[in-house]
Amino acid sequence: MSTNPNQPEIGLVLLAAGGSRRLGKPKQLLHHRGESLLRRAAKSALASRCSKIAVVLGADAEACAHELEGLRLLTVVNQEWEEGIGGSIRAGITTVTDAMPELDAVLLTLCDQALIDYRHLNGLVEAFCASRPTVVASRYGDAFGAPAVFHRSLFGDLAGLAGDEGAKKIIVRHLRSTLFVDFPEAGIDVDTVEDYARLTGSPRSG
Repeated sequence: MSTNPNQPEIGLVLLAAGGSRRLGKPKQLLHHRGESLLRRAAKSALASRCSKIAVVLGADAEACAHELEGLRLLTVVNQEWEEGIGGSIRAGITTVTDAMPELDAVLLTLCDQALIDYRHLNGLVEAFCASRPTVVASRYGDAFGAPAVFHRSLFGDLAGLAGDEGAKKIIVRHLRSTLFVDFPEAGIDVDTVEDYARLTGSPRSG
């Protein structure tokens, strides 16, 4: 948590509710470097400069909750996770802002971006603190998206997402006031068996 009264308070929502249909098994529970993707992502979130951490679970919620044992964070289960990511974002935003209404911004991140760690998260936080843009988004190649920081003026928009609507829709709507930070690592996620094989076959894996 920030100890400087002039520094914004930023919460973090870790999205981990998906059903991993293309993979065929819970991606949250896959292991990389000795820990599940979910626990690694949660520990990175806790190591970041963010003030309040909420994790959104859904599919395989009980097994996923077990992976978070001993970590001091908020958890919420999106019972309607099958309807799409929009409901999970809504659940996460509601949980973290109810717990800390004074938040100036919220960082959204995904548990399957296995190469993202606290340094990436802090880079986004620092970019937000420096100029207070409406959005700070990660850019990877020709794409952009999460992890991304959203100013509190967008909390209502995030809480209004539904179905398969993701936060990228909001970024696109505010491109002129979005600051992009280049993080090639954010482009590596685990959606398929092939993705996981590439991840674990990397010399950076352990």
